[in-house]
Amino acid sequence: PRVTGSLPISLQNCQCLAWKPRPVGLWPRPVESQHVVAGYSDGTIRVFSVSRTEMELKMHPHAAALTAIAYSTDGEMILSGGKDGIVAVSSPRTGMTIHVLADHKGSPITVLQCTRKQYHDFGVEGGELWLAASSDRRVSVWGSDWLQDKCELLDWLSFPAPAGPEGLDSLPPSLAAFCPWEHGVLVYVGFGMQKEALFYSLRKKQVLRKISLPAFATSLSLSPAAPFMAIGFGDRLLRLQPCPAGEPQDYAGHDD
Repeated sequence: PRVTGSLPISLQNCQCLAWKPRPVGLWPRPVESQHVVAGYSDGTIRVFSVSRTEMELKMHPHAAALTAIAYSTDGEMILSGGKDGIVAVSSPRTGMTIHVLADHKGSPITVLQCTRKQYHDFGVEGGELWLAASSDRRVSVWGSDWLQDKCELLDWLSFPAPAGPEGLDSLPPSLAAFCPWEHGVLVYVGFGMQKEALFYSLRKKQVLRKISLPAFATSLSLSPAAPFMAIGFGDRLLRLQPCPAGEPQDYAGHDD
């Protein structure tokens, strides 16, 4: 175990982590304000100070192992998802869990992500949208006002798929992300009827377009500065895909 001061950290696996976002308008961020939050296999959440290299807070909102974690866009809340599909919203200031959501219960949470929204966008209160994706190909989208303790379901997506192929120990993950360059759109990849990335409009409640992929994706990252997706595949390939159209660039070289 790693020892922090006189407090040893138990032998638990760190399953996921996230950087605390910098305050709006503050750049560069002071080193003393940098924090990371980590989710562990024993259901605990731990917040670490980067400058002091020590744990500042430990919370235990989950009965199952953590599989996804994220900060709210202002850094005032921590969203965490477990192997049992439970999502918790906790305050790092008080150490209290203020919401427990069971909508994805029974299927591990694969992604949690928050994004700022314009006031009154999509007819829900608050300044933030967030999404949760689970391994059963379901994605929920929420509007939240953390100061008013409000959390409202905005959309619920369920993507069809054929029966799991024989000989495949685990299906490709269900992954979703808000599109930084296209307001009100999220991107989804996962095991389905076709190998593709789907662009879904939260306003129109429909898939706007699809981009064919060479295989089912195992990782997904959207550039915040330009319309590009980085997509990883199980056959040791990384693809840089321009959006909405363009010639992709493939990078090989990984040995696992």
